[in-house]
Amino acid sequence: MGAQAPIAQLQQTPRMPCWNLITRIAFRFCFTYFGLFCLATQILGGLFPITKDGITDLDTRWPMRQVIFWTAARIFHITQPLVYKDSGSGDKTFDWVSSFFMMVVAALATAIWSVLDRRRGSYVTLYKWFRLFIRFALASEMILYGMDKVIPLQMPFPSLTRLLEPFGSFSMMGVLWSSIGSSPAYEVFTGCAEMLGGLLLIFSRTTMLGALVSLADLTQVVMLNMTYDVPVKLFSFHLLLMAMFLLAPEFSRFADFFFWNRPVGPSHETQLFGTSRANRIALAVQFILGIWLVGINAYSSWDGWHTYGGGRPKSPLYGIWNVDKLSIDGQFRSPLLNDYDRWRRAIFDLPSRMAFQRMDDSYARFGAEIEGNTLALSKEDDKNWKASFYCQRVAPDQMTMDGNMDGHQIHMQLQHVDLNKFLLVSRGFHWIQEYPFNR
Repeated sequence: MGAQAPIAQLQQTPRMPCWNLITRIAFRFCFTYFGLFCLATQILGGLFPITKDGITDLDTRWPMRQVIFWTAARIFHITQPLVYKDSGSGDKTFDWVSSFFMMVVAALATAIWSVLDRRRGSYVTLYKWFRLFIRFALASEMILYGMDKVIPLQMPFPSLTRLLEPFGSFSMMGVLWSSIGSSPAYEVFTGCAEMLGGLLLIFSRTTMLGALVSLADLTQVVMLNMTYDVPVKLFSFHLLLMAMFLLAPEFSRFADFFFWNRPVGPSHETQLFGTSRANRIALAVQFILGIWLVGINAYSSWDGWHTYGGGRPKSPLYGIWNVDKLSIDGQFRSPLLNDYDRWRRAIFDLPSRMAFQRMDDSYARFGAEIEGNTLALSKEDDKNWKASFYCQRVAPDQMTMDGNMDGHQIHMQLQHVDLNKFLLVSRGFHWIQEYPFNR
């Protein structure tokens, strides 16, 4: 009897699943490549937003930056200096070379790993922890971008200068940004959809649904980036791949349900630990981390809304002002044809900036400092250049500006433009329309 008990226990011990060769190789590559990508890009800073500016992307730091520079020069024969920071674009040459480098490293690591560990049948434990990491990496980005739309910050309502620009001068990205920004309700809706995907990814029981929602969201994002030339194509495509990675174990169940009309059993989510108490603690930690991601991104977006978004401070002279009369050294519309002789409008939006619109619809932009009735102008590319004006509101919708610029005395009479004359501002939403209002 004593000898039979251990044998019975061995027979009841569940066997570790054995993955096929393709699955093992695919996991090794995904583990290496996605791991590198998350650590080297903005995902690391989004996952651990411990500072206001986030953690610097590791691929822009030593030694990875130098390796990428070397790869660009020696492999792709790129001679010009690579832009790797302060750009705002996610499709820089640096980013593409970085992805190529990480793909090569992942391929080499997968080959070496496959040779050294060829006898292992599966990576169940490593997979469940890596899956947890990918869940939160993707959730952090979905929450970040979602919150920037729930609080309409990513695509703001068109600025005053945008309202004056001819549609034909917009870039494709500008068309998309202004289109979504002019409909805050739609932007909030898309943000809620992205937030939903991110929130569902926080919990293991809702991971599949969260990955499906994220997959749908990211499919649209990738297509918009591709068709409107938004320079986030590379990054958004990687987020799409991460959602597909989370859904990969469910592909056979999807095929049975949608194509083969077979019964589908429950999805099996491997527990992180062997005891219920440890798993409950892990669930609580995941919940707290999810609340932290939502809270820190909500605070960041709300702060951005009041700093440079729709709730930002406005210029004391806020508005669009038509230049009705302009004299230079006492002569109206001087034949000197200086740059300021061709001004048709003055635009005051931000407190520290202003612009003059020329007759050809281009802009002369200046730094602005307003104290009382005094307006001081400056240029970013010429620190020694200064101009000053005295502004007087002779009526609520009329203003005069008198000052000195480039050694010339300038006098302007301006008329305020009613912003409600722009249909984009005044038209609004209508439940009932007898005829389409397509202008």
